[in-house]
Amino acid sequence: MNPDEIVLEPLREADLPEVNAVVEQAIMGWDLPERVKRLSLPGYRYDSADLAHQQGRVARDAEGHIVGVVVWEAAPDENVPGASNVYRLHGLYVAPSRQRQGIGRRLLDAVIREVCASGADSLVIRAQADAVPFFQAMGLERLPVIDPARDYPNRFHVACNRTSSRITRPSHER
Repeated sequence: MNPDEIVLEPLREADLPEVNAVVEQAIMGWDLPERVKRLSLPGYRYDSADLAHQQGRVARDAEGHIVGVVVWEAAPDENVPGASNVYRLHGLYVAPSRQRQGIGRRLLDAVIREVCASGADSLVIRAQADAVPFFQAMGLERLPVIDPARDYPNRFHVACNRTSSRITRPSHER
């Protein structure tokens, strides 16, 4: 599928059943024991209460089906050196049958543009272990674990460039 055929739209309450189906499909593909995936799945589903404080975008294919979703929120509790206005990527999910087609990159780029355009200093991602290679390939900076009792082990950081409202990535990613 051509990634240009994918349309990004704001996440709406009416999208939640289809969004949660994509979330479930993605999670069931993680390299974790089946019981762990099954027991943790309810905590990853989105509901209307989430939309009160989180923002999101869905990726729709040419037939109008949701094939990906990204959700983010303000995160004043994130510890990022030199940043006071921080957002956190809450989740980025692409249907397994649609992965490796540029949809995840488009969703990530969209949230970075919106977060940086809002005046934020940075976006923090707490990645599930299976997603670490994706965020590394996107050129995001991995944050060190300073306090293992506090710091999430797979955190990545995107610094907003204040002059262009764009992200700062390594030169090979530009």
